Amino acid sequence: MSAAHQHQEENQFGEHERGDSAYTHQSRPQSARPLTTAIILTLSYALIELAGGLWSGSLALLADAGHMATDSAALLFALAANIIARRPVSDRHSFGLARVEVIAAFVNALAMLGVVAWIFYEAIDRLNSPVPVKGLGVFAIAGIGLLINIAVAWALSRDRENVNTRAALIHVMGDLLGSVAAIAAGLIIYFGGPLMVDPLLSMFVAALILRSTFGVLRETTLVLLDSVPKGVDYKRVGLSLAEIPGIVSVHDLHVWSMVPGRGALSAHVLVDDIERWPVILHQARLVLKRDFRIDHITLQPEWLRKDPPERAIAVQSAQ
Repeated sequence: MSAAHQHQEENQFGEHERGDSAYTHQSRPQSARPLTTAIILTLSYALIELAGGLWSGSLALLADAGHMATDSAALLFALAANIIARRPVSDRHSFGLARVEVIAAFVNALAMLGVVAWIFYEAIDRLNSPVPVKGLGVFAIAGIGLLINIAVAWALSRDRENVNTRAALIHVMGDLLGSVAAIAAGLIIYFGGPLMVDPLLSMFVAALILRSTFGVLRETTLVLLDSVPKGVDYKRVGLSLAEIPGIVSVHDLHVWSMVPGRGALSAHVLVDDIERWPVILHQARLVLKRDFRIDHITLQPEWLRKDPPERAIAVQSAQ
């Protein structure tokens, strides 16, 4: 038996057929070369900035080095997660492994919170006890780091749909801002400015990073909790189903995100005539896909009940 035939045999129950959802429970392929190159560049330069920060006494450089070290870990995590998420549905994982990327994005965002907290802590300590900083050296090292970050950010920004890549991009953008702050701090201090500009700029960058980090945390948390997809009105979904001719009521309705941008739905529907079920199901698919962009649906018809269950969304009203 060939490997392809064996794979088909193992996954015969989980495979989609014609007319089913376009979503196959797999992450779309992503080239490993940009991520691999980014990992090598960021990790190598993180070590250089770490040495430069210790030599120059600049917290901005040390913060940038911390960003880049976290970036390389985030990129490595993103690469591993994308490879795992490409695996198809199996007997063990009937929904596939696409959510591995969501988990990776969530963990990366948590790591970024830790980096931001460390920057704030060190910056406050520096404000209370200023440390001499070699401004020109900071400017030179941070300038090279800025060029590297721009190249990495450009490569990652080409993939806007993958939440895992976007989470890694937040790390890189944060590091890019950190390089800009370090350059500014180096120039200001070199030309006689106050030493406190170094920790102040570090805190400013950390505050900017927080907004994007919280955005990724919120999006990934909602997916992991099987929450209703962003932009989808749960009640309107139920009412739209209930308004389809032939459906008396809707209950046990669930709407959730499998991965960002891919919603799913399951529900029980009470119909007035089971013989018309194929027509009703077809209309329900059209409505859900057209109005809510949900094409992964499971509807269970019921027709033996004389009265709709409690808390059902009924379409028929007194005339």
